[in-house]
Amino acid sequence: MRKLFHPKSLRLVLVLGTSLIALTACGGMGHTPTRGVYMLLDTSGTYTKEIDKAQQIISYLLTRLKPGDSMAVARIDTASFSEKDIIAQTTFADRPSVANQQKRDFVKQIRHFVDTVHPSAYTDITGGVLQGIGWLNEINPDQKIILIFSDLKEDLPKGYVRDVKLKLNGVQVLALNVTKLRSDNVDPHKYLDRVASWKQRVEKTGGKWRVINDLQRLQNILPGD
Repeated sequence: MRKLFHPKSLRLVLVLGTSLIALTACGGMGHTPTRGVYMLLDTSGTYTKEIDKAQQIISYLLTRLKPGDSMAVARIDTASFSEKDIIAQTTFADRPSVANQQKRDFVKQIRHFVDTVHPSAYTDITGGVLQGIGWLNEINPDQKIILIFSDLKEDLPKGYVRDVKLKLNGVQVLALNVTKLRSDNVDPHKYLDRVASWKQRVEKTGGKWRVINDLQRLQNILPGD
């Protein structure tokens, strides 16, 4: 004669099975989405005077990023589609003591860059974004973020080709501190068109676009905060 499950045992099996299915559907227990942040710093012309503000943003981001998150800071210069333009990069360790040391080292590298930076002759924003996409795809975090600290005025050397499609599907692109140029005061359409053009370019290729000029609203930069 076959032994039947006791009703209480059967209920326990059903509850455990349902819980395991729920955990599987959620992708595991307690998973915190990782974030990858690639920040581009415009170093062209007079915009280098704004670089101190970028330091403030970087310091804020470092306080918000958690173990498993990654961050890189790169300069926008004459030809930005290059790993040599990455100033600092790291993925934060699980151990708080190690992660804190990584953040101190990161700040030190940024401070050295700010103290020694020289203005670039041209502004290859597209090349910088392309490099950022490649870096994020290699790190492959759950959330991908590109920050552009620039007036968004691209100025390329003769012969440089940047009319390429930016593959930004799933990437959040934030323009920070988009200052107005002297020519924008004469014709405000130039400023508005510059911002609108980048917005269209990002959203056309699947990215999400935002502009944050009020640096008192930095809490809005990172998703999940």
